[in-house]
Amino acid sequence: MVGYWLILAVAVVTEILWALSLKYIQQHPGPWPVAASLGLTLVNMALLSLAMRGIPAGVAYAVWTGLGAVGVAICGALFFGDQLNGGQMGAMAVVIAGVVGIKLATG
Repeated sequence: MVGYWLILAVAVVTEILWALSLKYIQQHPGPWPVAASLGLTLVNMALLSLAMRGIPAGVAYAVWTGLGAVGVAICGALFFGDQLNGGQMGAMAVVIAGVVGIKLATG
């Protein structure tokens, strides 16, 4: 079971990288950034699918989307200057608490 959670963790990272690649493409259009984004899409979906072999689909998807969204918001602020306010950070803390709750309830 731990292996599936590790695969899901890598899927979350690739989800974050994929979403950030879309922002990068807007700032640096070209064939290589687009190719990288498409490659990340394939890896991301394959990893999520693999994780779902051992984690219920709803749980895996909730963790993947929740942590992916928080990661993209934080990395967007760090790398692209996107703004985060206190309300957004508080809401992200709630998402993280929800993901932890899902994981604890799932085992």
